[in-house]
Amino acid sequence: MTYTTAALLGVAVTVAVDLFVLRTRLVTRSVFWATYPIIFTFQLISNGILTGREIVIYDPDAIIGWRLVHAPVEDLLFGFALILLTLSVWITLGRRGIQRTPAAGDGSGLLRWLHSRSRSKT
Repeated sequence: MTYTTAALLGVAVTVAVDLFVLRTRLVTRSVFWATYPIIFTFQLISNGILTGREIVIYDPDAIIGWRLVHAPVEDLLFGFALILLTLSVWITLGRRGIQRTPAAGDGSGLLRWLHSRSRSKT
């Protein structure tokens, strides 16, 4: 399997998960597409540094060869799939009420002490 095939498959599976499995339908929302360019810009910067300086080198036989600011198109597709899947899962967990308030155990001793002091003053 080439990198191109894997990238296209990754995008297709992720879009299907967004639309039909998790049903978040992010790809149909204008807010997703309005904010995605922010992520895309930083992906181009980091990918451009890594591939432009040849820190990461791709086998030319495994990619189609189209690049945008040194970044192979396949990397941009994988980045899209990663962001879409992460946001879809995050929204799904939020809808289910999982971890609505940040909590990591009982908290530190200092936080418990501060909380007890604030309750005793009221």
